[in-house]
Amino acid sequence: MSLVIDQVWKGFPGRRSDDPQWVLRDVSFTVEPGEFVSLIGHSGCGKSTLLNVVGGLTTCDGGQVTLDDEVVGSPHPDRSMVFQDYSLLPRLSLARNIAVAVAAARREWSRDRVHTAVERYLTGVGLWAARDKKPHEVSGGMQQRCAVARAFAVEPRALLLDEPFGALDALTRARLQTQLVDLWTSESETEIVLMVTHGIDEATLLSDRIVVLRNPPGASVADIIPVALDRPRDRVSVVDKPEFRHVQERLLALLDRDGREADAA
Repeated sequence: MSLVIDQVWKGFPGRRSDDPQWVLRDVSFTVEPGEFVSLIGHSGCGKSTLLNVVGGLTTCDGGQVTLDDEVVGSPHPDRSMVFQDYSLLPRLSLARNIAVAVAAARREWSRDRVHTAVERYLTGVGLWAARDKKPHEVSGGMQQRCAVARAFAVEPRALLLDEPFGALDALTRARLQTQLVDLWTSESETEIVLMVTHGIDEATLLSDRIVVLRNPPGASVADIIPVALDRPRDRVSVVDKPEFRHVQERLLALLDRDGREADAA
């Protein structure tokens, strides 16, 4: 089961109707089962737009996205998304937020299976004891942990993350990064993770490969950088490894070059 982004183009109306502003330009790469891939680049380079195309929230103008050879054209439970905002229903408890989402996405599941999924993934993010609390009764970090549990609970084939840790403080972000990887590698049925991030450290720590997107007018993909670090990764010791520093140096060089080219244009 592979996620294939094949020559994807996406544009938005320009000053003339026949002159679209291309946000994504000839984007091609594949995410294989067991891979965590990050998208990184300057604001406006199309990272979130590409993730929305993969999620089926918007259509592309050229090319296609396939998951396990099925063309992506609309949202589907096999592709679950987590956004920067928590998107929890305020009047429902944390457990009910997950149960309602799972029951809607997986209508064929029994009530017992829905309950099992809720308990499994709330426990996985350390929130089972808080299951009856409503979103306003817990911290922002706990709300995002609930959102991550909800995404995993529908048992998607691909998990799509749009800067899920961007609104969190550093300590909460580090904890949730660890919980996310632990859930993905040990608890979930999810095979693929695709994440949008602005964080060089975050991308290097979590990813197997990093897709660097550039600003217009050239082709969107500037480079695809492999991260040759074994899992599990200890965040304290991994930063001293030559492989970690090498990836960061390549990322910084690419992003700095793209920023200077955009300024010159």
